[in-house]
Amino acid sequence: MKAMIIEGFGEASEFILKEIEKPSLKPNHVLIEVAATSVNPIDIKVRSGAVPAAAPCLPAVLHGDVAGVVAEVGEGVKDFCVGDEVFGCAGGFKGTGGALAEYMLADVRLLAKKPKNLTMEEAAALPLVGITAWEALFERGKLKSTDRILIHGGTGGVGHIAIQLARYAGADIYTTVSSGEKGQIAKKLGANFILNYKEEKVEEYVQKYTNGEGFPIVFDTIGGDNLDKSFQAASINGTVLNIAARSTHDLSPLHAKGLSLHVTFMLLKILNESKRDNHGAILKELSVIAEDNKLKPLIDKRVFTIEEVAKAHDYLASGSAVGKVVLVNKW
Repeated sequence: MKAMIIEGFGEASEFILKEIEKPSLKPNHVLIEVAATSVNPIDIKVRSGAVPAAAPCLPAVLHGDVAGVVAEVGEGVKDFCVGDEVFGCAGGFKGTGGALAEYMLADVRLLAKKPKNLTMEEAAALPLVGITAWEALFERGKLKSTDRILIHGGTGGVGHIAIQLARYAGADIYTTVSSGEKGQIAKKLGANFILNYKEEKVEEYVQKYTNGEGFPIVFDTIGGDNLDKSFQAASINGTVLNIAARSTHDLSPLHAKGLSLHVTFMLLKILNESKRDNHGAILKELSVIAEDNKLKPLIDKRVFTIEEVAKAHDYLASGSAVGKVVLVNKW
C-alpha cells in the first residue's frame, strides 16, 4: 500500500511517499480503508521528536485521527462488519500504525461507528479533540448545567469542540479569541460571551464578567503562559483544566486560591491498552450528540491530500488555521 512515512524525526520535510506492506490483521482489530485524517499538535510534536515516550519506532506512519470504511475484520470482533463506516483516534503512536496510508490497522476499542450526518472529513477531525474535550470537561471537570466556564482558545481544535459540548451540557460559556472574526465563529458555536484577549487583560474581563470573583471552571486549551492567566482568571476554590502542561510555573496562585488543576493527556489511554475501552465509549457519546445536530467539527478552509501532509503540518504550525486541518485520501 502507499503511505507517507518518516524515517527520522525532524521537520515536516521528513515525510516521504513509499510503498509498504499492508498491515496484517490481528484479533480484536479491523483494517480500515482510510478516507481521511486530520492534523493535531501532538502529531507535529511526535514528528519533530519532542515526545519520545509516545513516538512509534522508525520508520513510522503517523497520525491518530481516522475516518474510513472497514475492509477486513479480525477474530473476536463483534461490533463491526466489513463495509461499516468508522472513526476514531487509533494509532500513529508507540506500538501502533498511523492513518497516513491507504489502510490502517485499528484496535476496535478505539473506534465507533461514524455519525451518519458527518462527512468523512468532519468525522476525521473529531476523535482526538472530541475525546480530549470530553475527558477534560466531564470526567475531570464534572461540568454541569449550572456551571459557568471560561474556555481559552474558542476556535482552536479542542476549544471549538469544548464550546459545543459545554453548550450541550447547558453551561454558561465564556471564551477567549484573538479577533472579531473568530469571536463571531465562537458565538455561532454556542459561546454566550466573547472575550478578545488582545483587547482586554485578564483582570479586566474577570472584573467585567464576574465582579472580580473569577470563573469557577477555566479550561485552558493553549498552555504555556496562558496557564498562568488561567490561574489568575479562576475563582477561589475553582477548577483549572489543562491539556498542554509541558512547562514550568509558579504554583503559589493555586495555593492562594485553593485551586484544583487537572491535566488531560488523552494519549495515555491509547498507550495503556487496559484503558482503551474508555475512548470507544466516549466516541459513541460524541456520535450520538453529533447525530442530534449538537456537535459538528469546524474544518479549516484549506483541505490537503494525505500526500500533502508536510504542507498540512506547516500550515497548522503557522497558526493560520481556524478549526481543524484535514487531509483526504486521493490515492
